[in-house]
Amino acid sequence: MSENPVFERIQKDIDANDVVLFMKGTSMFPQCGFSAAVVQVLSELGVPFKDVNVLVDPAIRQGIKDFSNWPTIPQLYVKGEFVGGCDIIREMFANGELGQHMREKGVAAAA
Repeated sequence: MSENPVFERIQKDIDANDVVLFMKGTSMFPQCGFSAAVVQVLSELGVPFKDVNVLVDPAIRQGIKDFSNWPTIPQLYVKGEFVGGCDIIREMFANGELGQHMREKGVAAAA
């Protein structure tokens, strides 16, 4: 991966932040319903996160899909680990797994 500058940029964001959401738009202005749903879940958990707007950089938009080998956006990373996309995050939130996962990883979550 170190030979790919896009992967290096992605890894740098993941390494520098406990929680990173690669999404369409920003946390303040999501540009798709799936991204908005994950932002809402993280907000309800009270988890601070870095948002990366894939719409402003086509290389990142495709690069994150290749990086994770996951075909859709948004993508959530917690403490360097890919957790999943919108459906997985919503399911984990609904059954309490996401808050538990955050706590186990040492990420402060209100819920």
